[in-house]
Amino acid sequence: MTALPTETRAVGALQALVRIPTVSDRDHARVDADAFERLLAELARQFPLLHERLEVIRVGTHGLLAHWAGASTERPVVLMAHLDVVPVDPDAPWQHEPFGGEVHDSPVGPAIWGRGTLDDKGCVVGICTAVEQLLEAGHVPAQDVWLSFGCDEEVSGTAAIEAVGVLRERGVTPWLVLDEGGAIAGGAFPGVKAPLGVIGVTEKGTTSLELVAEGRGGHASTPAPNGPTARIARAILRVEKSPFPASAPAPTLELMRRLAPHVPLPLRPLLSRADRMAPVVTRALLAAGPEAAAMTRTTVATTTLSGSPALNVIASTARAGLNIRVMVGDTVAGVVEHVRKAVADDSIRIELVESGEPSPVSPMDEPFELLEDCIGAVFPDAVATPYVMMAATDSRHFTAISQHVYRFAPFRMTKAQREAIHSYDEHLGVADLLDGVRWYALLIERLPS
Repeated sequence: MTALPTETRAVGALQALVRIPTVSDRDHARVDADAFERLLAELARQFPLLHERLEVIRVGTHGLLAHWAGASTERPVVLMAHLDVVPVDPDAPWQHEPFGGEVHDSPVGPAIWGRGTLDDKGCVVGICTAVEQLLEAGHVPAQDVWLSFGCDEEVSGTAAIEAVGVLRERGVTPWLVLDEGGAIAGGAFPGVKAPLGVIGVTEKGTTSLELVAEGRGGHASTPAPNGPTARIARAILRVEKSPFPASAPAPTLELMRRLAPHVPLPLRPLLSRADRMAPVVTRALLAAGPEAAAMTRTTVATTTLSGSPALNVIASTARAGLNIRVMVGDTVAGVVEHVRKAVADDSIRIELVESGEPSPVSPMDEPFELLEDCIGAVFPDAVATPYVMMAATDSRHFTAISQHVYRFAPFRMTKAQREAIHSYDEHLGVADLLDGVRWYALLIERLPS
């Protein structure tokens, strides 16, 4: 078998995967199962040695768990990504076809455009290309390597939970679990020119509540005061005016400390002592805007509203959906109680729709240091640092079997690219994809024996 050049293989594979619209949905009846089947077949076609030499196990409806036997089973490693993507808004102004997988110029040079390039088929291709090349070279990893590719991450599905179940049944306690999350982030902090190699050592919990107000309803010509919609509106405003207490957690303080040499001179004394000046750092982050403020507290966003079915009908039931990202140190029970006190209205019912506690904080010991070393080797201009991930990943389920769960995608991403995730014009630079392949291969090669 003739080995393909890395660029040809990786770019072609990502193009092929992007062109298959594997959109997940909470309603299984609305999922295009054929698209997922085609994607699995395409993976087998693009990476034949991986499928031939690794034990490949189907998990969930279309998830994969693959076992690459290493020289030792003492410190197994799990490399994760997911195969599903979020839907495309048909009215969004994409520059190029969202499921076209086309290569076009971009501010970062030639890039593959399309839904899933960054979230998260780029990681799938990066991992698989690295494994395929190492197999061709006859490499045997120092430790067992498991690949876990979920099929329903975007809808908080169960494939990752089933993968954890398989590993638990086999007695696998991972020494390192690595999922998507951080990146080589350019323009992450004002005044900091160096990109940040942000490694998520924990992630906020994702919890959803609904506020429900009920009443008689009726004809809009005879409105009564304090109806369901008015009470819901008042409740939303009360929640917004009652933010959660702010305090910078340890990973955020360490991030600030590591930034100290790279910020303008007047800020260096403050950040270099961030761990001893936590209240001051917290206030500074709160003043720096919504993105920075979210690093310090549990956040609440009102995301859905429903009321009357017609303009001339008073609603008998009004609802507001709250999406809450639970900070490390807070709990779902505490969140519900906080919202209840903020609403201060016994006529408003609070329903728990989705409950997710924040993940444990993984230590910054040997596995973390390995990730740091690989970042330094492939991205020497980047500042490797821990951080608290705001979004949810499948890796949260793996904290049940491992203390070392991290979140990092080895791709350079500009601020504009990060904003394109779950939005429009998602794209990944060709050179950045190739750097990601190098990074995954280096990580596998450097696994300690």
